[in-house]
Amino acid sequence: MTDHATPNLPSRDFAETQRFYSSFGFTTGYIDDSWLIMSRGSITLEFFLHVDLDPLTSWFSCCLRVDDADAIFDEFIAAGIGQDRTTRPCVHLPEMQPWGLKMGALIDIDGTLLRVIEN
Repeated sequence: MTDHATPNLPSRDFAETQRFYSSFGFTTGYIDDSWLIMSRGSITLEFFLHVDLDPLTSWFSCCLRVDDADAIFDEFIAAGIGQDRTTRPCVHLPEMQPWGLKMGALIDIDGTLLRVIEN
């Protein structure tokens, strides 16, 4: 098996997290009262229950490395996620960064920042 990491992220409500992430291709692989695991291709995200989390002050984050950043952002937008940075969820469209890679961001319904970096 190839080395890999699975970020552990907060969820205020597993049913809402499943609805949100499934809208752009994630599927549930495991769920119980305290843990949720969702995958999309080779990306796996694990969620722990955090019912008191404030999405506007959350500091949780992770990076997702993808082969085609524009394609995944097209899926975010098709799922109805807007670009208004004062709302949750929202997207910051990918742009070429000074350090040489394209990067954008998704802030999910719980305020978690997912940086999406093109390989």
